[in-house]
Amino acid sequence: WQDGETRESLIDAQHPDAAVLSCSDSRVPPEIIFDQGLGDMFTIRTAGEVLDAAVVASLEFAVETLNVSLLVVLGHEHCGAVASTVAQLNAIINATTLDGESDLSQVIADSDSIIMRSVGASVETARNADLDSTGDFERVHVARTIEALVARSETIRQALAEQRLLMVGARYKVTTGKVEVLSF
Repeated sequence: WQDGETRESLIDAQHPDAAVLSCSDSRVPPEIIFDQGLGDMFTIRTAGEVLDAAVVASLEFAVETLNVSLLVVLGHEHCGAVASTVAQLNAIINATTLDGESDLSQVIADSDSIIMRSVGASVETARNADLDSTGDFERVHVARTIEALVARSETIRQALAEQRLLMVGARYKVTTGKVEVLSF
């Protein structure tokens, strides 16, 4: 499935069954994690599986044009984007006198970094639910990414409503090599 014959069969068209939005971390290649070959998956990778207009448009293309039936948002254990965001938020909290949660929310919303705005909001959501482990932050971030994707894309909402698309959250455990399927 990664040989010359397979590559040649894909020259004119692709027909992946699944689209995967995952972190760009070099330890988390979706095709290897899910034991897939050339043409099997349409993958989009960004640090912290963060959404922007290009990511949403790419996933809409996968759903509308390529007719993928599964969309996976794949986070992972030991995510650098999550760890970095937590460290930055802790430094802000320790270095300033914030007037409660609203000030921290404003700091996150006003950040120039799309990673801080996206992951920071996930960390804040997790903390507000009395979750405090990095694993919890990673899981909440996957859930919030799914929510944001559905909110931002009429194409994906319609495909879900028509049951042409199944969407799932998952978290790859770097330490074990296993994928944790998340339910929300």
